[in-house]
This record gives sequence, C-alpha cells and structure tokens, in this order.
Amino acid sequence: MQTSSPTPSPWPVFFTASVAVFLVSLDATVLFAAFPALRQSFATAATTDLSWVINAYTVVYAALLVPAGRLADTHGRRRMFLLGLGLFLLASLACGLAPGVGALVATRAVQAAGAALLTPASLSIVLAAFPVEKRAVAVSLWGAVSGLAAAVGPSLGSWLVDSLGWRWAFFINLPPALWSLWRARSRLAPDAAPAAPRRVDAVGVLLLIAAVGALTGGVLHLESHAWYQPPVLVALLAGLAVLALFVAWARRHPAPAVDLRLFAHPTYRAVNLATLAFGTAFAMMFFGFFFFMTGIWHYSLPRAGLAMTPGPLMVVPTALLAGRIAARAGHRPVLIAGCLLVAAGGLWQAHVPGLTPAYLTHWLPSQLMTGIGVGLAMPSLAGAAVASLGPTHFGVGSAVNQAVRQFGSVLGVALTVVMLGGAVFTLADYQKLSHSYAALSLLAAVLCLPVNTRPAR
Repeated sequence: MQTSSPTPSPWPVFFTASVAVFLVSLDATVLFAAFPALRQSFATAATTDLSWVINAYTVVYAALLVPAGRLADTHGRRRMFLLGLGLFLLASLACGLAPGVGALVATRAVQAAGAALLTPASLSIVLAAFPVEKRAVAVSLWGAVSGLAAAVGPSLGSWLVDSLGWRWAFFINLPPALWSLWRARSRLAPDAAPAAPRRVDAVGVLLLIAAVGALTGGVLHLESHAWYQPPVLVALLAGLAVLALFVAWARRHPAPAVDLRLFAHPTYRAVNLATLAFGTAFAMMFFGFFFFMTGIWHYSLPRAGLAMTPGPLMVVPTALLAGRIAARAGHRPVLIAGCLLVAAGGLWQAHVPGLTPAYLTHWLPSQLMTGIGVGLAMPSLAGAAVASLGPTHFGVGSAVNQAVRQFGSVLGVALTVVMLGGAVFTLADYQKLSHSYAALSLLAAVLCLPVNTRPAR
C-alpha cells in the first residue's frame, strides 16, 4: 500500500525570499543616517550631487518595479529572483568600494535595478508556495518584513556608520545576500514552461519607466524648488503626458506591460489609492521622527535610532495577528484599524511632545501606537492588492502596488524636507508635519472602505 509523501513546508521558501526583500527595503532608508558621513568623506562634492546617492536608488527602484513584475510573470519568478539578487549582491559590493560620488550614484542605480527585479518575483514565489487559505498570513508577514526593514534602516545605519564607516552600510548586505542566493538555487522549484510564447511589451516598459522617472524626479525637485517653478512643473507635466501615452498604448497592445484590466476591480483600485496616501504618511512620520529627535531634543544619531526602535519592533508580531484576522474576516477591518492608529499617533505627536525631553511619557506611547498601526496596515495593503488576482498576475499586480508605495515614500520624504529642512527648525514646524501625516492616514482609512477580500463562506 503506497502512502503519499507529505507536502513540503512552504516556510523555508518564505525565509529564502524574505531575507532578500529585507535587504532591498533596508537599503531604501539606511543611507539617511549615513548622509553626514558621506558629506565628510566627499567634502568637495556638492550637496545636490550627494543627495542622488539616496535618490538614484529611489527613482530607479520605483521606475523598474512594474516592468520587473511583468518579467517575473512572463519569464519565470525563480529566474528573475536569482538574476535580481545576483545583481543586487554585486552592486552592493561595488557601492562599498566606490572611489567617488559619480561611481557611487551609478552603482546605487544598478543596485536598485537588482532590487526591482527580485521584489515582485519574491512575492510571487511566496504566493505560489502557500495554499490559498494561508496566503493572507504569509503575505502579511512578507509585508511586515519589508516594513520592518524600511523602519529599522536608519537605526541600523546610524550604528554601522558610527562604528565602522559608511561603506559598511553596503558591505552588511553581502553575507545575507549570499545565503539567500545559495538557498534559492536549491530550494526554489524550477519555473514552469510557459503555456504560450512569451511576449514583452518593450515600448510599454520604456514608456512606463519614463513616466515614473519623470514624476518621481518632479517630486524630488520639491526639496529645492517651489511646486510652481519650472523644474517641478516641467517634470510633473512630462510625467503625466507620458503616463497618458502609456495608457493609450496599453489599451491597444495585446500583451501590455501592465494589464489595465487589473484596475477594473474596485478593491484593487481602492488598495492602490490607499497605498499612495499611507506610503506618503509613513515616510513623513518616520523621517519626521529623526528631525525631531536630533533637532528638538538634540539626541545623537545612534541615540535617536535606539529611541525609535520600539515602534518597528511591534510590526512583525502585529502583522502575524493581522494576517490571521484577514484570513477570516478580510483585510478591510485590519486596514482601517491600522490607518486610524497611525493617525492617532500623529495627533499625539502634534500635541504632546514639547521642548523638554520626556521619552517614556511623551514619546514612547506614540511609538507603540504607530508601530502597531504600521504592522496592521502596511502588510495588509500588500495582501489586499493581490487577494483578488490570479496566479498569472501576481508579479505585475504586486509590483504596481509596491511602485505606488515607493512613489508615496518619495513624496513623503520630499514633503518632510520642504516642511522641516529649513535653516531654522521649530517645534511648530514638526507639529504641522504631524497633523499632515495624521490627515493622510485618515484619508487612507476612508479609501479602504470599498476593500472587500472577505473569504466566501
């Protein structure tokens, strides 16, 4: 009598994919703490040139996410994951060895290209590894890993830079990336042969890269120009024009880079709008924290990083609980609760902390509120985005959502610099920022009302 072999556990696949995504998200924020050290190391470089060490990663990553998701769907998620991880690994080494600012900016762009290739492939791998009834928990935890990495990036960066120098912000990637690459080659199942000839919409990909790149560049110009000045207006209008051209092209192409029918689903539309609002609020909240701790309470950089640790530590356990609730009741209640908690944390920040440091009573409560709120909302946005999609759209569907979140982060960072980056930084400026991200979080909660991923009974 033959017995069927037990189904292999999907968790080794999850950990292999998640380590790589942790590094990708970490590198999106780790250099904010290293910026003063970069300025000291490259004393002759202009500040605007140095800012592109950070911005090059953000722009390229946001622009390539959606085309990379399409490649994962058409050319194999395992193939794209290995290619992206290998590129990210080599570029991280090159970043750490870069002799000048130009080389560092160029290698950061290559690093972002590798990150964009592996991110949607990673989520596709996780979705394919788990049965349908366990995907909500798995995706929530996958999103929590990404959110946790983005949140602890500046904290870890401040410690690395203070102890070992800015180059170790890149060298730290090498051991875990090598481990993930080795595990992926042996653990990930081979890609299935495509049922039909594979087609890549090269024109659509180029139009999408140009549109996202121009829009992102316009937002980044807000750091040094008013919204009505030519550098901002020209970039934003050009981006919108190219985006409209892409939409017209995608409607006529038989296999477009992004299937616009994805947005016919009301839940998918609502989730992406909420992701934009919440991603902007998250970036404003997080980077505003650093401005406050170092500029108002005058904490050192390592101390500020340590002070912000309790919030990120709440993300993973909260996300596990959120995934279990979403699997039974759908994502809507979890999303709304998370957005409202972050809004409450913003109102607390606007009205409670003052000029005199009082960490335990004036700061820690809001850290716990926002940490739990992010743990509920951010992973659930990623999960709700793909909950209604078929397996052939996992890659591109998740990539669109991740690109929207990334653009929200760019917008949030730019707005934070505009509001807090002046020569004189006051408590009133920070209070205005806190009210702003609280309002965006409330908007995200309202946008989540149409979300319907409740399992059929």
